[in-house]
Amino acid sequence: MSEQRREPGADAPRRVVVVGAGMAGVQTAVALREQGFTGAVTLIGAEPHRPYDRPPLSKAVLLGTAEGSALDVDFESLGVGLRLGREALGVRPGDHVLDTSDGPEPYDVLVLATGAEPVRLPGTADTPGVHLLRTLDDAERLRPVLARRHDVVVVGAGWIGAEFATAAREAGCAVTVVEAADRPLSDALPAGIAAHMTAWYADAGVVLRTGARVARVEPGHVVLDDGTRLPAGAVLVGVGARPATGWLAGSGIALGERGEVLADDLLRTSAPDVYAVGDCASFPSRRYGERLLVHHWDNALQGPRVVAANITGAATGEAPEVYDPVPYFWSEQFGRFVQYAGHHPSADTTVRRGDPSGPAWTVCWLREGRLVALLAVGRPRDLAQGRRLIEAGTPMDRALLSDPSVPLKKAVA
Repeated sequence: MSEQRREPGADAPRRVVVVGAGMAGVQTAVALREQGFTGAVTLIGAEPHRPYDRPPLSKAVLLGTAEGSALDVDFESLGVGLRLGREALGVRPGDHVLDTSDGPEPYDVLVLATGAEPVRLPGTADTPGVHLLRTLDDAERLRPVLARRHDVVVVGAGWIGAEFATAAREAGCAVTVVEAADRPLSDALPAGIAAHMTAWYADAGVVLRTGARVARVEPGHVVLDDGTRLPAGAVLVGVGARPATGWLAGSGIALGERGEVLADDLLRTSAPDVYAVGDCASFPSRRYGERLLVHHWDNALQGPRVVAANITGAATGEAPEVYDPVPYFWSEQFGRFVQYAGHHPSADTTVRRGDPSGPAWTVCWLREGRLVALLAVGRPRDLAQGRRLIEAGTPMDRALLSDPSVPLKKAVA
């Protein structure tokens, strides 16, 4: 990464431009003001809607119990210039210019916060009845589909697939979920853990077909690769997301193998005066010894505070802030509240708390006796206490840890 830190006494940036008006972009603008930045702040978003929160889209907005999820931010009083309906087309770091569909936008500091975009099924971009669920417009298109109680096929048994299947069943739809792997959440959790979630689908009246792939989508049907034809008045594709960074081609800003912006531990990119935050960027974690790409709400909430601190502090010579969070996310599916904190691939020990066939249980992952990750189903207290223990790197007592009647904070070595 190039060295971007300004020397003490250097001129402070007069204008910060944030591209991306999702949670990460909005929180960056807010944090800049909270931390005393007095220059111009411009927030640019591709969608025409006022910035909104995404988690309610798969729940209240989708089911019609809420009309929207606009963020409660008074941009005018903050002195943040909101430029909506403007698509980012490219960056010229040498000129300090962001190119947009409405023309060039000069900056002193640029923050990339363009998030992620859903992966489509090949050949279905213009297929009637095939839907994605990422934006407010997506949710509004799907709402009448659920209201009409169509037969619904969900492609992908990940987090978004499970949440949509939950909402569709609540709306009275017949739901089939098609998953190419042998279990739900195959990319997120180990087989021995995710397998316990298979029963949740049947309990909710959802048909789960694992080890199945979609060959094509026809009017009224999804055809699997074994020839099976599934009735489908609507199809929801939830097979993952990728960083929305294609527009950065030719900018010279370094991207990773997954298409994400490669940020350093201060969330700076390879280009001078350009930062990246949220779903579009990965960062090196000292805590876990690898680069993390985190596509979850909490990352979009926490990262902006570090970006703002490093922008405002760079001109004054303040020590920079390193970004090394304990990742956290949650999901509400099939009547269960699922929470996860940490990063488990480096763990050498797995400890279970409670019966995974029951309504409330926890899985803990340890490395060298210290908690590094935790999955809590219906046990929010475990999650809250475990997250603090992960942050502190506290040694744990395995025997106490395995007893669900012992509070996690009491299960220390």
